[in-house]
Amino acid sequence: DVQLQAFGGGLVQAGGYLRLSCAVSGFRFADYDIGWFRQAPGAEREAVSWISSSDGSTVYADSVKGRFTISSDNAKTTVYLQMHSLKPEDTAVYYCAAILNGITNIPGSWTAERLYDYWGQGTQVTVSS
Repeated sequence: DVQLQAFGGGLVQAGGYLRLSCAVSGFRFADYDIGWFRQAPGAEREAVSWISSSDGSTVYADSVKGRFTISSDNAKTTVYLQMHSLKPEDTAVYYCAAILNGITNIPGSWTAERLYDYWGQGTQVTVSS
């Protein structure tokens, strides 16, 4: 079965750090790029970051640029999201998702959640002020 399992969420004070993990199974890891999305209560889902399976290139939303870092461990078929200097506005459920590689060659397409093939269950991140 295809699974993307998100781990690492929790409660942290403003300015703190968390690392999220997305463990992938059930499909060929090298065939898919991975994106991170988040959804705050009452808000629409927001694209946060993306990493290429082919060359490791990365993209970040303006709201997290300079604070978050996405990375991939091919041997463990796991993608990470390091979140530094967390702010209360980062509070959300964070989801990882897989998209067939090549789709994101179109500029901006990494943010289009409708294009992603598989989704994880999400992990809650809460940042207190």
